[in-house]
Amino acid sequence: MTYRGHVKKLAVVSALALVVTAIVLPSPSQATELDTYRNQRLNWTRCDVGECATLQVPLDYSNVNLGNISIAVSRVQHTGPVFQGSLVVNPGGPGSPGLDFAKYVAREVSPAVAKEFDIIGFDPRGVGKSQPVMCMTNKQTASWLAMDSTPDSPAEIASVMAAAAAIGKGCLQYTPRISPHVGTPSATQDLELLRLALGETKLNWLGFSYGTSLGTSYLELFPENIGRFVLDGAVDPSLNSMQLSLGQAKGFQKAFQNFAQKCIDRSPCRIGSSRASITSRVNALLAKLDTHPMRTNYGTKLTQSLGMGGIFTALYSTDLWPLLIDALDQGFIGDGTGLLELSWMGSDQTGPDTFGSNMQSAYYAIDCWDMPASPGAAGLAVAAKQWSKSAKIPEISRSMSWSNAPCSTWFAHNSKLPAPASSSTKAGIVIIGTRFDPATPYVWAQALNRQLPTSTLLTYEGNGHTAFGAGSRCIDTAVNDYLLRGTLPAAGKSCPV
Repeated sequence: MTYRGHVKKLAVVSALALVVTAIVLPSPSQATELDTYRNQRLNWTRCDVGECATLQVPLDYSNVNLGNISIAVSRVQHTGPVFQGSLVVNPGGPGSPGLDFAKYVAREVSPAVAKEFDIIGFDPRGVGKSQPVMCMTNKQTASWLAMDSTPDSPAEIASVMAAAAAIGKGCLQYTPRISPHVGTPSATQDLELLRLALGETKLNWLGFSYGTSLGTSYLELFPENIGRFVLDGAVDPSLNSMQLSLGQAKGFQKAFQNFAQKCIDRSPCRIGSSRASITSRVNALLAKLDTHPMRTNYGTKLTQSLGMGGIFTALYSTDLWPLLIDALDQGFIGDGTGLLELSWMGSDQTGPDTFGSNMQSAYYAIDCWDMPASPGAAGLAVAAKQWSKSAKIPEISRSMSWSNAPCSTWFAHNSKLPAPASSSTKAGIVIIGTRFDPATPYVWAQALNRQLPTSTLLTYEGNGHTAFGAGSRCIDTAVNDYLLRGTLPAAGKSCPV
């Protein structure tokens, strides 16, 4: 799960504005129609991420006559003589491309795991090279990310809501065929076809952040096909979009205070002498940016929204905290370059109007479909006011509420409402929760652990978003042992920083 980033003339075909229902397992007649898809085998060829292949899946599982789409898949082959199977990996999002992620995971797992498992990456439907959805042009995306994410006046609120509504309309204008079919239930059934195409009897899964939502959905739909399953940075499926945003608002507030404390502990801290002074200076900076965007070295002005985007990005990883110190130090003297660079890093932006992927469009296309409609302007304003009352940095909490604006007018939604996970699987599952994770708060991992009786919660007592591969030998060893041997961590196992 990522922080919701923050379109014109749109001719929308009304027939496409459907109320799409949840995808369910196919009926016997549909299953017969799916046989061609179920009997695929992947044809691997060399590519820049290792080996690549294409998986064919139905556009619409409830009506396979509508044709198919292609899912881009990557593989890093096992290096040893023993082959345990394929480990399918997902970096999160929703909307994050996953082809390159296979190479990253192959480096992060232990050599023993890399010897015995093929690491499989893929771009989910609507993402990257898998029939990418487009809801905004690059220029529109840059404009949306820079737009005021904490509107203060009726005029500002109207502007934000109009731009937000244009995102969903843009999906249907630019990519009308794929846009109504990119929700998580469809992606879950794609995952089952991928398992079959790989020739695996069970699915081995390593999912991060939103990847835990996709993994949980698979646990529910295909409980008998579960192999080694790791869910790192768990999302609680019982929460709606506003509840998730409130949890993130609290998480980022706490993460910023931890960041400030770490700076002070490594005295001298260049951006303040106490958490209170650092927080005060940041509030003053954000207040100034609200009305006076700041110069940068890129010719793009740093707005308040982009400034907060830089802060959010850096709080995802403690490795970025030194960069945030430098960026704030620059910002306090009128140079927004560092914060803009961090913001661009988080949104996969490569220049003033260029992006490395369709991540921003895909995020909304998937997330807004998956969830019930968000409140309208009045409800978002009430939540923004309530959430920011006791917040150390009020603008962070206010922006978290308004980030739900695009989903308040989305053209279709999953008919399945948020609910606790329910799976009949007997397989042991590993859930990883980071104590001070800002984007997927620890309480979500605890909740998912309670909902899945065969799961074990592994805790990292640190900061940052997700834990495996983030520098904790304790976490990495526990996960590698589980992947290699199926050995679950001890109940209540906790890993120190």
